[in-house]
Amino acid sequence: MFYTLSYKTRQLKKKELVHTPNHICAGSTPQERNKEDILAGALLGIGCTRVTERTLAVFHSLEKTPILFEHHQSVENAGVLFLLPFLYAQGLFEYKQYYLPLKKGYYDLDFIILLMAYMYLCRIKNPEQLKNHSVGDLGKIMGSDRVPEAKCLRKKLGDITQQQKAEEWNIALSQQWVKKEETTIYYIDGHVQVYHGNKARLGKKYVSREKLCLPGMCEFWVNNNEGMPYFVVTGEVNEKMQEMILKEILPKLKEKIAQKVSEETLCNDPDLPRFTLVFDREAYSPKFFKQLWVEHRVAVITYRKNVKEDWDEKCFTPYEIVIDENKVKMDLAEKTVVMENMHMREVRKKTDTEHQTTIITTNKKLSLLLIAYYMFARWTQENFFRYLRQDYDLDKIFQYTIEQIDGNIKVVNPQYSNLSYYIKKAREKINRRQAHLFQLTEENIKENLDKTNLLKQAKLKEEINNWQEKEQQLLAQRKLMSYRIPIKDMPEDIRYNRLHTESKYFHNIVKMICYRAETTFGQILASDYKKKINEMRVLVKNVISARGDIIPDYKNNTLTIALYGLSTPRDNEAVKKVCQILNDTETIYPGTNLKIIYKFATS
Repeated sequence: MFYTLSYKTRQLKKKELVHTPNHICAGSTPQERNKEDILAGALLGIGCTRVTERTLAVFHSLEKTPILFEHHQSVENAGVLFLLPFLYAQGLFEYKQYYLPLKKGYYDLDFIILLMAYMYLCRIKNPEQLKNHSVGDLGKIMGSDRVPEAKCLRKKLGDITQQQKAEEWNIALSQQWVKKEETTIYYIDGHVQVYHGNKARLGKKYVSREKLCLPGMCEFWVNNNEGMPYFVVTGEVNEKMQEMILKEILPKLKEKIAQKVSEETLCNDPDLPRFTLVFDREAYSPKFFKQLWVEHRVAVITYRKNVKEDWDEKCFTPYEIVIDENKVKMDLAEKTVVMENMHMREVRKKTDTEHQTTIITTNKKLSLLLIAYYMFARWTQENFFRYLRQDYDLDKIFQYTIEQIDGNIKVVNPQYSNLSYYIKKAREKINRRQAHLFQLTEENIKENLDKTNLLKQAKLKEEINNWQEKEQQLLAQRKLMSYRIPIKDMPEDIRYNRLHTESKYFHNIVKMICYRAETTFGQILASDYKKKINEMRVLVKNVISARGDIIPDYKNNTLTIALYGLSTPRDNEAVKKVCQILNDTETIYPGTNLKIIYKFATS
């Protein structure tokens, strides 16, 4: 192996592909880089032009990935470097406190995690999609010759996730975000990751977007009122939202993430909550609301179920509020109601069609207008799910390893469910035959006896009796079974297990950081746009995909990123303005001493 590698190294040196910082003084063009990458492919691989460093890596003599920028023209996705200051601000590089370095090789931990962030921002949703992009140009924006191939990247990611540090990292990030944003309102919603394989035996869950019950794993996300994510927890089997809030979400918020409220402050103000949870009707239960308030001093805001009577129109008062720079008018009314021997606030909004949307809350501090605002802002979380599914491949399964579940967890007995299904079908057949018999009986009354079909009636009565007997037999069988049983008591061929969650958890954290960085960058970039909320994400994607020049200056320790023009003058002006803001951050590229200078190509 050593002889072969040495021979290839000598051949590559003969072709004058040895890396030097000033290899192409005027800046390489895409055509020149393409030719160089293809030429290297005949020896070490496409784009593997740094022979010396890669040779050292083979013999485990390379301490870390060499980050050395060269002057290149028209590099694909150079605009992604404009988001680097925002990745810093959102805590991407906080992972160093939790993850240990990887084994010696050409690509180290720092390179891999930054690469994953760049991939998601460039809409490269998984390692396999790297094949559809220029691996050389992706490497150039990271100060390398190329990025790893899919197999190598998957192995590195596997080594990272084996450390089982995703939860610690996520909690630390959540603490920073909550403290910075001073959040007291938390939005909770579940998202089902549908599973189409046959290795895992997962419980079925209702998927609203498919309108079907499908096997999968349910993730419960916690966001703020602008849709910014904080953390995510994954259910074991078929846990409901109430159960996940009490067992997983509430302990993390109270003990580790949410801002602390002293017991003295709570005693002095009996109406003050620690924080407020907002969710949809899935977790609706007045008994549950009372438990959260009495035991944890946590308030809730949600939609009320089973509302039958409308309020008098005279109760409603018009209000006006600014949402996303748009004035919104709402007709609101409020009353105090008693549920589970506890006073709660009921708020209603009357729509243009006279429909009354009902909200129930245990928060006595918020104004009427803010209650309505926070409840209807729940759609920001739905938009978050939709955007991540489309642009970040939220439902992607990264690891197909199967894990066993704690056998003491109780689930609905599958045999009990099957018998309930058969009982339901038997009752449907009985009801259909009884309806048919009633119709025949009515016809017999109206017509002469000679024309009646007594044989058909007798046959229907016999079928009804048979199905009723079968129904009683099924009910007797079901009565002997427990509704819920431990997983360990399930038959082995249908016993629930679950997919390995650590890998998915790690990728979710990187996606959260990228989404937050992209959102913050978009708000600054499109600050002068009249329809900022509608246009900023398209603008950000245009900036990321734009070409640009990479110009290092090792004498002055600077790295200039000159972005090429976008499609409209308005977008170009926005980029010019944001360059100064980014330059004020004086961002240093990771692993170097180079201060990044952002500029527009024509300036």
